[in-house]
Amino acid sequence: MKTIILALMMVVFSIGIKAQNRLETAKKQATENKELILLNFSGSDWCIPCIKLHKNIIETEDFKKLETENVIVYINADFPRNKKNQLSAELKKENASLADRYNSKGLFPYTLLLNSEGKVLKSWEGLPSENALAFSKEIRDIKENQK
Repeated sequence: MKTIILALMMVVFSIGIKAQNRLETAKKQATENKELILLNFSGSDWCIPCIKLHKNIIETEDFKKLETENVIVYINADFPRNKKNQLSAELKKENASLADRYNSKGLFPYTLLLNSEGKVLKSWEGLPSENALAFSKEIRDIKENQK
């Protein structure tokens, strides 16, 4: 009986840990490392501007340096439509919660730069007009002005 109770407690505890959402984790990391949070809403398999944003900005070395140099914590709230690309129920719920809080108009792509408390510092509706280097520089400039 003790073994069953212990096993149940471990399952409940592990679910609780796993259920900690990415935004809260990002806030903690951003606070510890003095980073900003970049939250991107995308439709990875149906939204052409979203696909271009990922290919031309997010997947570039200039953008990736923002993460490796502790400038940003990146979160992608994806809303794919194709059955083969569906997310886990937990991730769908989390993305819907992020959309309720930050993207009530349902814009795609929609990118937000947040401080470590989750306050919006800057937003981009649609595909940003700048290239990856200029986009990354704008984020770095905003971070510098936060000091």
